[in-house]
Amino acid sequence: MLQLKPDRLGIDDFVDQPVVVCGKAFRADMSGALYWPAERALIVADLHLEKGSAFAGRGQMLPPYDTRDTLDRLARVIDRYRAETVIALGDSFHDAEGPSRMHADDLQRLRLMQDHCEWIWITGNHDPAATGHLGGHVRDEITVEGLRLCHEPGPARTTHEIAGHLHPAAKVVLNGLTLRRPCFVGNSLRLILPAFGSYTGGLNVMDEAFGSMFASERMAVWLLGQEGLYPVATRLLRPD
Repeated sequence: MLQLKPDRLGIDDFVDQPVVVCGKAFRADMSGALYWPAERALIVADLHLEKGSAFAGRGQMLPPYDTRDTLDRLARVIDRYRAETVIALGDSFHDAEGPSRMHADDLQRLRLMQDHCEWIWITGNHDPAATGHLGGHVRDEITVEGLRLCHEPGPARTTHEIAGHLHPAAKVVLNGLTLRRPCFVGNSLRLILPAFGSYTGGLNVMDEAFGSMFASERMAVWLLGQEGLYPVATRLLRPD
């Protein structure tokens, strides 16, 4: 087992980690969600709901429970932080027809969460405007306290941004063992969230797509583990 964390006093010590973006304080959660205490807002990216049913429609059979699992995990993290607003940073559905394929029970799960939270859907490249009839507000992007919340990250040297889209993942080698997991990646001026969806893959943060946004000496990575969220030194990162 990779020794990515020191000895700890309690099981919840690494449930989340402090993250700062342009002077604003956040809590990055081991689920892949980002909590903004000052706004009482929970931010998630790339839910890709109904990806399983989309693949089934093309003849590739996957267990049809990804939407239920993703919504159940989202409900738990909303409850953990008692969030009053949820902001979904695009690609909330795997395709534009995803909402029409949702099971009635999953729609009810979503409605129950929306009964207790203000809900903002940011449009993505997979689901432009697909969420308009599901409750909440649909926006291309929003700006809150000077921070741009959007789906696709801006170009190099962009600041004051929280985005998704790239599904960041980190490959770590330590003591001869290798681990590849989703991660948060940022540099205190911008932050890219991991994909929250159950059937989402990840792009290695050593890929040139990230290299164009972050200088390696300034990039910070927080790795999602089974028991917590762990900051990882960039010297431990490896390409695929």
